[in-house]
Amino acid sequence: MKDTFSVRDTLEVNGKSYAYASLTKLGQRFDLKRLPYSMKILLENLLRHEDGVDVTAKEIEAVATWNSKKEPDTEISFMPARVLLQDFTGVPCVVDLAAMRDAMKALGGDPTLINPLSPAELVIDHSVQVDVFGTADALERNVDIEFKRNQARYSFLRWGQKALADFKVVPPRTGIVHQVNLEHLARVVMGSEVDGQLWAYPDTVFGTDSHTTMINGLGVLGWGVGGIEAEAAMLGQPSSMLIPQVVGFKLSGRLPEGATATDLVLTVTQMLRKQGVVGKFVEFFGPGLQHLPLADRATIGNMAPEYGATCGIFPIDAESLKYLRLSGRSDEQVALVEAYAKAQGLWHDENSAHAEFTITLELDLADVKPSMAGPKRPQDRVLLTDVKQNYRDNLGSTTAKRNGAEARFANEGGGTAVGHDKSEAALGQHVSMNGQNFHVNDGSVVIAAITSCTNTSNPAVMLAAGLVAKKAAAKGLKTKPWVKTSLAPGSKVVTDYLEKTGLLTELDKLGFYLVGYGCTTCIGNSGPLPQEISKAISDGDLTVGAVISGNRNFEGRVHAEVKMNYLASPPLVVAYALAGSLDVNLSTDPLGQGADGKDVFLKDIWPTNQEISDLMAGAVTSDMFRKNYADVFKGDERWSSIDSPDGDLYAWDEASTYIKNPPYFDGMTMALTAVEDIHAARCLGLFGDSITTDHISPAGAIKKDSPAGRFLIERGVQPIDFNSYGSRRGNDDVMVRGTFANIRIKNLMLDGVEGGYTMHVPSGEQLAIYDAAMKYKAAKTPLVVLAGKEYGTGSSRDWAAKGTLLLGVKAVIAESFERIHRSNLVGMGVLPCTFKDGQNAQTLGLTGKETFDITGLNDGNSKEATVIAIATDGSRKQFSVNVMLLTPKEREFFRHGGILQYVLRQLAGKKAA
Repeated sequence: MKDTFSVRDTLEVNGKSYAYASLTKLGQRFDLKRLPYSMKILLENLLRHEDGVDVTAKEIEAVATWNSKKEPDTEISFMPARVLLQDFTGVPCVVDLAAMRDAMKALGGDPTLINPLSPAELVIDHSVQVDVFGTADALERNVDIEFKRNQARYSFLRWGQKALADFKVVPPRTGIVHQVNLEHLARVVMGSEVDGQLWAYPDTVFGTDSHTTMINGLGVLGWGVGGIEAEAAMLGQPSSMLIPQVVGFKLSGRLPEGATATDLVLTVTQMLRKQGVVGKFVEFFGPGLQHLPLADRATIGNMAPEYGATCGIFPIDAESLKYLRLSGRSDEQVALVEAYAKAQGLWHDENSAHAEFTITLELDLADVKPSMAGPKRPQDRVLLTDVKQNYRDNLGSTTAKRNGAEARFANEGGGTAVGHDKSEAALGQHVSMNGQNFHVNDGSVVIAAITSCTNTSNPAVMLAAGLVAKKAAAKGLKTKPWVKTSLAPGSKVVTDYLEKTGLLTELDKLGFYLVGYGCTTCIGNSGPLPQEISKAISDGDLTVGAVISGNRNFEGRVHAEVKMNYLASPPLVVAYALAGSLDVNLSTDPLGQGADGKDVFLKDIWPTNQEISDLMAGAVTSDMFRKNYADVFKGDERWSSIDSPDGDLYAWDEASTYIKNPPYFDGMTMALTAVEDIHAARCLGLFGDSITTDHISPAGAIKKDSPAGRFLIERGVQPIDFNSYGSRRGNDDVMVRGTFANIRIKNLMLDGVEGGYTMHVPSGEQLAIYDAAMKYKAAKTPLVVLAGKEYGTGSSRDWAAKGTLLLGVKAVIAESFERIHRSNLVGMGVLPCTFKDGQNAQTLGLTGKETFDITGLNDGNSKEATVIAIATDGSRKQFSVNVMLLTPKEREFFRHGGILQYVLRQLAGKKAA
């Protein structure tokens, strides 16, 4: 710490003396009271890391004198205190570290220098799939399947846990990464030894999952990054960023009767998406905070990616301390958090000074109404009263509509709503399953899942779901037989309080048996539908639905056979499982008939806020947290019995289809070559707006007739053992074959074709994108991708960038990028560019069949480049694009071929300490 501004000070807490970078001292030179909470965290980070090279006094002064209205144009370096991984993104991170150790040895350096230089924790939560549901033994059977499927990956992670310093793994069957982070891993204030001195500083975090922002609810500044950027942080490299604008979000009042935290976050998401907060920080404040429990704050922080912000943060206050005590943090840690926050001006109460914001939005919590979001985007909020009409508006031309039917979906022989057509066309596809006969039609809810980090961390909505189930069962209601029901809590604490209240049994009665601890349905691990249901959907070409308590509902994400996906609170998930259809207005139509034959409405079984509050007061205790996290890194017998190799270098198994040494460092030398212009490139794909990382990155099931499926079959893997793309992220051969292979992606080079296909222009053939890319590679033809607005939105999938690189794509030209994906492309050495305002592929008349020259890059230093597109008839179009290498550090990464190559060259000449 250079300490140009003489801010180093000491803080006495718990009988210990902590060094810290005092914002109070800096406040004697600058007016820091006007700074938002999040900006103060950035400022402290710079003060503590000032070295005159990566962090200079000029950067510190730029943040201290932050102009809230100014467009971001000043680069700063940010160094998170720790890194958080989940297994889908974490496995390739560890694969890369293992590969870097091999490359380090080849370059003549010391492989043991490749270690996390700050705490790195990985939570295995993305691997469990809902193969078994609706039975009391679903959890055990799903976990058994999970371990059998993932032996190679888990063995590799156990090697990493032994070989890499400061790297810990939370084993399977523990919880969702963000909930485990909230309940246990987060420190809020770090107390760590740095160069022999005990320091106190804010807990900040980079996570390889975009919903890392959930921890913002606890006052911890953190956000999702690509795996590449996370690896760089683990290796001691600061992240370059522009000083952000900060949007203030003032909350007042309190939630009304019947409204949940889910309704609130969907309202907030819609408001902020409408405002436009991409690349900005969002900070919540106001008198409403006193009525907002920590779990509700975490729910709002969780969905920052959905409203587009880098983070959605709350300050540290009395509620924060209350939660830390509840979740079993030590008295010493709570005391450190309180003392540090108050000493640094990071404490929020009614006397706190009002900060300046770029813009301020306001919401009276009393105005929040029961809502859902869908059918394809999380920001598309729909009032519960309007879901039926929203479903119909989005249905389009289907079998039911062609026959004039507006069918409710009742069991054969009874119960259709008055006035509805009971013709065979209206009733849809007949199904006989498990001794029951019924019909499945457009709008049938075939998946109802209490899943994902957004809501399963929130006791209020989880207990509400249990109470809805209890009241429904008491009235004799049952879930419809075509609905696949599942309960996947975010931690074992949830199971404990559901068991304590007797509500786990009530959920069981409606088929919501515990299926696993993990993200499950929200990330596409919904598992197969029953064969009879799948056949009905296929035979009838039906547009069926899912209602899930998650945060993502993009096309093709939840399940390949389900086209309409709605986000909802856990109690509404239960309600839609009872109704069985989207073609129903739950505010006016009955859920079904009770045991007495009378209609039962949602209002009849919906718990009051007081009921939930009273139940929660005695149900959730700190002892639950302490018990469940006492040996959180140990795991069960399944985990401890996995064989794993020893040694500083990983023993790669050439036959493995899960773990493979990637080719990123093949032929790498210490010498740099200049960035070359791109000539005679072909377009691999021409895409429209809102292409998500789910469209780009390999995700979900692997089809046997896909390039990846054929690859696995050639190596003796049977389709039943394919597992998912996510589980095979450690093998680049599989993953590159699944890039741009989403079943719903539409390449505009083809006429209305869905799926991962393109035109190989020289031959005119329609091919799988991977097959076309390999033909181009054989001909040494570079590739480009053209796209519209919001390219790369969604989860921080590093394989969306890695796969793009390995297909041979040199540049992506889009109207706009999502922040994380653009950064990931840079990190992999792929050039991101944007069209000039008002221009896109359509306005420029581009078909994707042209050849493309991208010139004037000036070794990566140019802010603009010239593109010349030459059509098949020889005509030329010339236009300028913006080069989206935004900071000097990004330009340096790009010149090295990526972040990892940059880090390797920096470390290769060093000796082990």
